[in-house]
Amino acid sequence: MKLSKFNFELPEELLAEYPAEHRDESRLMVLNRKEQTIEHKQFKDLINYFDEGDLMVLNDTKVFPARLYGEKEKTGARIEVFLLRELNEEQRLWDVLVDPARKIRIGNKLFFGEDESLVAEVIDNTTSRGRTLRFLFDGSYEEFRQRLKEQGETPLPKYIKREAEPEDKERYQTIYAKNEGSVAAPTAGLHFSKHLLKRLEIKGVDFANVTLHVGLGTFNPVEVEDLSKHKMDSEKIFIPELATKMVNSALEKKRRICAVGTTAMRTLESSVSTNGKLNEFEGWTNKFIFPPYDFGIANCMITNFHMPKSTLMMMTSAFAGHDFLKEAYEEAVKEKYRFYSYGDAMLIL
Repeated sequence: MKLSKFNFELPEELLAEYPAEHRDESRLMVLNRKEQTIEHKQFKDLINYFDEGDLMVLNDTKVFPARLYGEKEKTGARIEVFLLRELNEEQRLWDVLVDPARKIRIGNKLFFGEDESLVAEVIDNTTSRGRTLRFLFDGSYEEFRQRLKEQGETPLPKYIKREAEPEDKERYQTIYAKNEGSVAAPTAGLHFSKHLLKRLEIKGVDFANVTLHVGLGTFNPVEVEDLSKHKMDSEKIFIPELATKMVNSALEKKRRICAVGTTAMRTLESSVSTNGKLNEFEGWTNKFIFPPYDFGIANCMITNFHMPKSTLMMMTSAFAGHDFLKEAYEEAVKEKYRFYSYGDAMLIL
């Protein structure tokens, strides 16, 4: 599979700057792989496609306020710092992206907050992910994390040109988010409202929770034409015993197992045993799924509309079938579906 096969014309006005007014009232395109049909619905109509005993697998990761703005010592230049990954709790070491990057050298100090009590020093600028910072902070680790939270903003994706607003704090988070650690939301889950989850529950649909902490690996651009040469950045995953029991029981009963989002799908596919069962797991995954690919666990998937040439679109294409997905995306552009993180959703049966 070649990178160029995943390119398409996406009008800029279809990139969603704001979420739908109500979570479950975004649009839903339903793709039936067997019948090769496309239907246009609302997200809350999802309930009509599931029965008692079906299972939805949710990614319960929680986004932390990863975007900070600091000032460079001496010059006072405003520097954006995007927290990617904590490297060492004791030493307060973090991998970060900085913008503008060209202004930042090893040894530079950055000051955060009006009282400038949070200071960071650049100790490495050779990592593929940007820079390594050491935060200089006198208090306890809990106080340090609290200070990061106070200084941080909701890390909306870069294509959203506006600043984060107070509502984003709640809306750029799934209602079932529990384990903090993501720098981006697992966006397929953003469409679920409390009301819709309750209705699904009453209908007898089960929910299994897994965790994948979304890092920037999910969004790193693919820069090689031959997809087998692309390397995904590792992301942390956790598959608890309860989830494996629920998934394996649903597999045995031949129920519908729906991965809510590409992150839930990647988590499941990262821990399939040779006999086709799901294993408990805690660790890292750098699994990159592109066509052709045989999926071992889920037989149904909910996902958003993704950017051209993105790894997310490639995985969706592997699941839906390349030509069918291409047709669906052409239809989505024609029907003015909203794309990307705050956009509309797709159910692939």
